[in-house]
Amino acid sequence: MPDDFLPAKVEPAEINPAEIVSADCKPAGSTTRLSDLSASRRTFLGALGLVPGSGLVLAAGPADAGNLPVRQLAADVLVIGGGTAGTIAAIQAGRLGVRTVLVEAGSQLGGTMTTGGVDFPGLFWAWGRQIIAGIGWELVQQAAELNGDPLPDFSLSVGEAQHRHPRFQVRLRGGLYAALAEEACLAAEVALRYYECPVAVKPDGEGWLVELVGKGTRAEVRCRTLIDCTGNASVVALAGLPRLREQETQPGSILFTLTRPTTANPTGSLPRQQYVLGADPSTSETHTDANIRGRQAFLKMFRALRKQPGNEELKLGDLRPETAARETYRIVGETIISREEYESGKRYPDAVAYAYYPVDLHTPGGVRPQHLKEGTVPTIPLGALVPRGSRNLMVAGRCISSDRLANSALRVQAPCMAMGQAAGAACALAVQRGSTPAAVPLERLRQVLAKQGAIVPAGA
Repeated sequence: MPDDFLPAKVEPAEINPAEIVSADCKPAGSTTRLSDLSASRRTFLGALGLVPGSGLVLAAGPADAGNLPVRQLAADVLVIGGGTAGTIAAIQAGRLGVRTVLVEAGSQLGGTMTTGGVDFPGLFWAWGRQIIAGIGWELVQQAAELNGDPLPDFSLSVGEAQHRHPRFQVRLRGGLYAALAEEACLAAEVALRYYECPVAVKPDGEGWLVELVGKGTRAEVRCRTLIDCTGNASVVALAGLPRLREQETQPGSILFTLTRPTTANPTGSLPRQQYVLGADPSTSETHTDANIRGRQAFLKMFRALRKQPGNEELKLGDLRPETAARETYRIVGETIISREEYESGKRYPDAVAYAYYPVDLHTPGGVRPQHLKEGTVPTIPLGALVPRGSRNLMVAGRCISSDRLANSALRVQAPCMAMGQAAGAACALAVQRGSTPAAVPLERLRQVLAKQGAIVPAGA
């Protein structure tokens, strides 16, 4: 990896614990030693600003930090990850009347589409017909309509026009989508828990016990069914089940918008993204690294652009807060979708959703989409959402069971929304029937999905 993609090293400042700055108005550089303060407790508290009437109180000490009360919660369906797939899974489960909890590590719903800035979801249409609808499409339409944004002309999506797939992605405002998704969760009585992550996943009878840690919170959730929508199969790993990962993964991207004054003499088109090699959001450390390198790479590029003739008044419109990842881990499911099966449009016997996107593997040198043959519409089998050997556990989103090339197409927003809705419905029905999601009769699952607005393929 080039050195200019690495974050600068910051050396920690050396602090002498024997000295603290006095709270009174002594000259700069004057200090009060702890040995001096020990003679007078009041003087010591005064130096810290903790005398009566100061308006400050002592914070909990280190002994209290590890003794957070553990809140006991119960759910029928617990969804971990409020991104593209997880949001839809939770809304679907909630709308079917089961107790649903949605845990999201960040501050808003939508994941890559909102926080990651990839606010142009697709593809909902293929070869002149809609192939993905349901809750995801409902929210996308609401976001476009509320902001007065036009939808693409999907009637053009035939023949060679289909190969210009970006024209069929829906442009929307990520923040607005996040707010609408949250509104839909609340309407479905989904319990939202932001700023929390799972730290342990254990079998608990027929269900699961999931330990959560957040900002000043600890919780244990006993759930009957569990859906991993982390994008990294993090829950699957905590449950002790296998994950797959390539030795070298696709680069992530940090997205931004740049603008020129109307009087500028442009030297070329403006970039909208910067690759971040090895971007990996699967741990806090690697996620931090990806975001730092993304922002530093942007700064280097932005400064260079402003030095070009005609770009002297170039301005930043928006810089997304996080680097968006394309690839981390995949599960080993009951079914593994291969590139050949994806490109042939295989109709699986347990198909629960359609997908459509070119095989889209990014490398440091760019991407050359491999388009599907005219009329081909792949399907998503339920078995690809069930980790092999698991019980009452499902997955939806980027970590779907698939080989690398099939995954490069399945990972985009519309298919993730469709598989999220399928997983949410399967888990809700399993709770109502007293079975596992995999044991829910397929025809019943398809009927419920269709009634909820989804477009469901018939089995082979």
